[in-house]
Amino acid sequence: MTFGVILDPVFMEHHNPPGHPERPERIQALIQALAPYPGPISRFDPRPIEGKWLQAVHSRDYVSWIRATPGLPEQDLDPDTHTSPRSYDVACLAAGSAVRLLELMREGRVEAAFSLARPPGHHATRTRAMGFCLFNNAAIAAQWAIEEKFARRVAILDFDVHQGNGTQEIFWTRSDVLYVSSHQFPHYPGTGAFSEVGAGAGQGFTVNFPVPAGRDDAFFVRLYSDLAVPILEQFKPDLILVSAGYDTHEKDPLAGMKMTADGFGAIAAVLSAAARKLCQGRLLFLLEGGYDLKGLTEGV
Repeated sequence: MTFGVILDPVFMEHHNPPGHPERPERIQALIQALAPYPGPISRFDPRPIEGKWLQAVHSRDYVSWIRATPGLPEQDLDPDTHTSPRSYDVACLAAGSAVRLLELMREGRVEAAFSLARPPGHHATRTRAMGFCLFNNAAIAAQWAIEEKFARRVAILDFDVHQGNGTQEIFWTRSDVLYVSSHQFPHYPGTGAFSEVGAGAGQGFTVNFPVPAGRDDAFFVRLYSDLAVPILEQFKPDLILVSAGYDTHEKDPLAGMKMTADGFGAIAAVLSAAARKLCQGRLLFLLEGGYDLKGLTEGV
């Protein structure tokens, strides 16, 4: 299997205020950790997203608002989410990297891939930045795959400790995108109860697993192997996207889970096997959270 990766120092050029957990050092730590990795990895350069794909999931006014920030000093979009002079350009590269890796899948150059980019995306709604996120990278990738006829049905699995409210909202009434999230609950952003299942044509295509704090590797591996995979088998996706957040790690400062690198590896193996069975191995991981640098690098 050829595994594609995009990981580049350019993703360090988005800055948040001092002391913010979503910081450039996350990328620096990953570059240092993966540099000697001996596995069969093909590395690719990031490429900016075309504007039409931003507007495929975000409103025109919202995209214009973020597009107006380059060159400006720090802008506070909400209490947690900020832009710096290069943030718009870097966010376009983060979204574009996800699409670039899907293009490489379509060309047969990679089977599975990981976009190790920042800023993250799963909290960004159609009209709002929040939770450190500017553009919703997973939603953009899913929409690209469907509109470009690379996939008719896309599954998005989200194991970040925070529920991806933006992804859920964007596909709330859609039946061609399945969104499955496991997350600490109650916790930020306050969404992700069992009762949140989508609406209209999308009813039943949003699946939430709210999880109390303190759960460990064995719990999450069983959740994905025994609950999430059967849902995937019923949905029959042509492509699986994973919003991969490593803030369920036991050392992460923003949550209270007890996962380790072994658990993340086991979940990745479960999802890889599901992708090989259901969609020719087409599996794209997209980096979301993970704020303890050692926990992040071990998990990835």
